[in-house]
Amino acid sequence: MQFISRLAAAWFAFTLVALPAQSQDLAALVTLDELAQSDPPAAIEMVESALRDPLMIGDPADPRFVHDLLLFRAELLVATGAEPPVIARAWADLGTYQSRHRDLLSEDPVPAFLRAATIFEDLADLRSARRALEAAIDAAREAGGDGQDVAVLYDELARLATLAGQPGLAEEAEALAATFRAPPTEDGSRGDGEGFRAVDVYYATDRARTGSDGPRDFYGSERGELELGVATVTIPDRHEPGRIEGPSVWRLEFGPSPSRHVILRSVTPVEDEAFYGRLNNEFADDPGRDLFVFIHGYNVTFDAAAKRAAQIAYDMGHSAVPVLFSWPSRGRTVGYMADTAVVRLSGRRLAMFLEDLVARSGAETIHIIAHSMGNRALTDALEILALRQGATDESRAVFGQVLFAAPDLDALLFAEMARTFRPLARRMTLYASEEDWALASSRKLHGAQPRAGQGGDDLLVEDSFDSIDMSELGEDMLAHSYFADDSSAIADMATLFWRNAPPGRRCGLEERAGQSPDRPGWDYRTGECASRDLIGVIAILREGRIETRREALEVLPDVTEDEDILADITPVVESLLEN
Repeated sequence: MQFISRLAAAWFAFTLVALPAQSQDLAALVTLDELAQSDPPAAIEMVESALRDPLMIGDPADPRFVHDLLLFRAELLVATGAEPPVIARAWADLGTYQSRHRDLLSEDPVPAFLRAATIFEDLADLRSARRALEAAIDAAREAGGDGQDVAVLYDELARLATLAGQPGLAEEAEALAATFRAPPTEDGSRGDGEGFRAVDVYYATDRARTGSDGPRDFYGSERGELELGVATVTIPDRHEPGRIEGPSVWRLEFGPSPSRHVILRSVTPVEDEAFYGRLNNEFADDPGRDLFVFIHGYNVTFDAAAKRAAQIAYDMGHSAVPVLFSWPSRGRTVGYMADTAVVRLSGRRLAMFLEDLVARSGAETIHIIAHSMGNRALTDALEILALRQGATDESRAVFGQVLFAAPDLDALLFAEMARTFRPLARRMTLYASEEDWALASSRKLHGAQPRAGQGGDDLLVEDSFDSIDMSELGEDMLAHSYFADDSSAIADMATLFWRNAPPGRRCGLEERAGQSPDRPGWDYRTGECASRDLIGVIAILREGRIETRREALEVLPDVTEDEDILADITPVVESLLEN
């Protein structure tokens, strides 16, 4: 049975030939988003033009960008009351693209195909409806969907085949439905409790619930009231530091498996008292354990943010309890201005949440990591706290390490605000990069004013924080997640959490030439640290409460028998331990 429609095949061909490598332009995306509010038909035409001529707006070499354009087009067509066949084809296009780029997008194509099938059936175009439904079945099977769900899809196919006068196809679909209803003989994607570890991510979010019970879609992009809870994420034992593994058809992985992939397994809202009571229990048997708060950036869903927080905690050897603050980002490249409109309000709520964490969590040390636009919420929150507490240089630090990763914030504003809230932290660190497309594009959008997270010649150097240029880590698809996508950056964060060491004593950081020794900037050099080994060693030394060089030198030979690793790690550890 052929499960891929001609339309899908045509779209695949288009995507293979129209993929120039240029940075997408946030200014163009903002124009598109604003046009959708004032003149939806014109916005549709702009999207169609961009899909025909990708150079108009951005970088279709990034499938996430093309995906957002396709979703934007389908929703606009619905909102403007376009002809049903046009809407149906738009949903089919979207589902096809989601299937084609499943590994990167982590999107479920089935809903888009089902929307298309429903519209085609209403139009009495049973042939097109059947093709859309077959594509949905193919997508569900590739994703390792629950057997009952796949069976229901085959039931629908049997019904359509009967309506179309195809008894042979109906009989075949009914037989396949019965097969998928049978109990599975082995449990790969549904999990047998082995080959992975569960990480509890405590969270606070002012996203509104969607009404869905599924963990992935439990919270959406609309504003809501601040809510607390616990999200459970599974990390496979074979996890590679810095990655968030997902299923890939090309690796013959036909479903999300906890032994192979990072999965958000559950989302459980809880009341305040229960939340802080459970959080306190994390430190009852291990009072020296840290807590870190992760604030995600622009274009991030709750699902993706929870996975990232869990990955960071796991990669740092579970030395800190992860707490996620998730604000209502739309989770789309097209939603830049919508994200900027909500993030500042979330900053006020973040300030209240951080106050409660300090007072009620039970953690001796609280660190904070903010990424991209999430730094707007964090800087507002910290400024509110500093002014409320009348913080001065003589004040006791409330937080341990505060890490500003690729902040999408005006550089001069960031520097000015940092002077106000500097007393709140033991150390503040700015991670920047000149390879970051989002910041370079944001700079154009904001009147060519430098962004705080830009590196290279624009690296922001101030007394209030350490400035680290991470440009040598290169770029991923968006060049905007380097702070967590490279194990070396994770190693630097783990080092900071453990020893509060200045840049000159940390591995892989080199002082920039020609700068004032009183206000140096630092460049990260790749290949100079055995990063993955260092993360593991730090976790062991922390757990053993190793505080001196003598104690470390006695323990290190028992940590690893590999003499080369020992030779690389020993001088790094000695540098971090002062006595």
